[in-house]
Amino acid sequence: MSRVLSRNARFQQWQSYLTTRAKRTKAGLFLVQGVRPVSMALERGWPIESILVRSEGALSSWADGAVEDGRRSGAEIVSVAPDLMAELGERADQPPEVLLVARTRLLDLTGWTPDDPAPVIVVVDRPSSPGNLGTLIRSADAFGASAVVVTGHAADPFDPVAVRATTGSLFGIPVAAAAGPADVLAVVERLRAAGVPTSVVGTDETGDRVIDEHDFRQATVLVVGNETRGMSAAWRDACDVTVSIPIGGTASSLGAPSAGAVGLYEIARQRRPDRRGLVGDSTV
Repeated sequence: MSRVLSRNARFQQWQSYLTTRAKRTKAGLFLVQGVRPVSMALERGWPIESILVRSEGALSSWADGAVEDGRRSGAEIVSVAPDLMAELGERADQPPEVLLVARTRLLDLTGWTPDDPAPVIVVVDRPSSPGNLGTLIRSADAFGASAVVVTGHAADPFDPVAVRATTGSLFGIPVAAAAGPADVLAVVERLRAAGVPTSVVGTDETGDRVIDEHDFRQATVLVVGNETRGMSAAWRDACDVTVSIPIGGTASSLGAPSAGAVGLYEIARQRRPDRRGLVGDSTV
């Protein structure tokens, strides 16, 4: 077991993964903080470079288990001083027991076709907030989507804020990155060529129809636009239909994570066996 007890070059490299996207991208590494994200990464066999372990104090049974899981996977075990763990865990009040230095991994859309008979693919177009992106990934995982695709100039799914917001779902659902609609539409064409009817549906406050009037029982690409500007012109052109979410009160619109969650819930609702997929049936 190696040890890092001072702010040496290795610690500074880890620290840079918290604040600098270019460093994460160049190294292909990011930090995983929190009990559930660490557990999910190890449980799902995510590629781990190093397990960072607090050097002082007794470890819980969970931490001991995480270290053993990491050791079995071939990850390096590094003992790190508590004050340094507190900085890396961004928890000054309580140094975490275990952190992960994990490898970045994105789904390659080239040639990819979902295995699900009626897959749901969530496209997040140019999200600017890592927290919002992480929340959308969490919702996509919760409602059984096949993948999340982040398009355009967007927040980094491996930003620590995004990773924390997923509460481990980053390790449970494939996430891809694409410049624009072309790579996603290629997946749509492969599905249609295989005989799987597929629609591209955008969420928009001036949609063609209200969300529960659209039939989501077939394969769906659900497009959620940027927090302030909505979908790009390219994605608007790519959509087969746009849907709106009726709201009241003084709110002018829903935020992107909320709109995505509502859309995913409506898809899941229509596909529930006890609802028989009745379009327009708003019974919860």
